[in-house]
Amino acid sequence: MPKKKKPTTKAKPIKTWCLYVLLCKDGTLYCGITNDLTRRICQHNAGKGARYTRGRGPVEVLRHWAHKNKSAALKAEIAFKRLGRRAKDAFLAAC
Repeated sequence: MPKKKKPTTKAKPIKTWCLYVLLCKDGTLYCGITNDLTRRICQHNAGKGARYTRGRGPVEVLRHWAHKNKSAALKAEIAFKRLGRRAKDAFLAAC
């Protein structure tokens, strides 16, 4: 009796979602989420990221935080965006 071949499946690499905060060259902050921070920063600096960062580059990563899934990262992004600039600066300084 011939042996059955096992189906070959490639395991997808686990990508962690993260919240990141950028400092634009005009001094403003940009907050977003991604599961590939390096790629996303390159997009922002190439002018192919968010509309907000186009023309405000190059950008610099101030902080980033890992989250267990996309939903948690989105909730953290919403909470951060609700803060005023002084509260954002204080939060970033405390981390």
